[in-house]
Amino acid sequence: MALDILPSHGDRLRLHPVAPRLAPMFGFLLLTVSCALASFAFACATPFAAFAVVAAAMLPLRPALLVVTGAWLVNQSIGFGVLHYPIDGSTIAWGLVIGAAALLATIAASSILRMLPQGRAPLMLALALAAAYAVYELALLAATPLLGGEGAFTAAIVTRIGLTSAVWLAGLVATCEIVRLVDPLGRAMRNA
Repeated sequence: MALDILPSHGDRLRLHPVAPRLAPMFGFLLLTVSCALASFAFACATPFAAFAVVAAAMLPLRPALLVVTGAWLVNQSIGFGVLHYPIDGSTIAWGLVIGAAALLATIAASSILRMLPQGRAPLMLALALAAAYAVYELALLAATPLLGGEGAFTAAIVTRIGLTSAVWLAGLVATCEIVRLVDPLGRAMRNA
């Protein structure tokens, strides 16, 4: 069974789980709920690269950046408000770096998805994830001379977080596809 997640029109977006007018709200809800779940499960290893790819595949760049920012704010709120991250300069700086890295990953994913052909959606999303994850990790690594934390960039840790991001991406795309399939009214509106 081939996934039919490609748009029927030429807007260059890859995922269409809901009507275009509902896509920003759906993306925001999907990623903030996912981010809340991931924040409790993984704390500092939230799969922002996967979130970036889904946002970039579903929305134009500006709304995608806003949706990813919303997910990051949920992550930080949970971290500081519920998980009791220490409120100190280093932790706050790392939070800001993570937010900036997530936005850079979104820009990278959006750029890759615009450059690649429309066919073979799963492959294109995987390539966008590879680019987004590389940009995300490089942005985090660039902050280590100032903030420390070089030990978090071992091959095992980077691989584990990358695989976690791939699983999250697959789950988020599957969620989008399920919503698209069970939403015949929305599909009729999209095809109109």
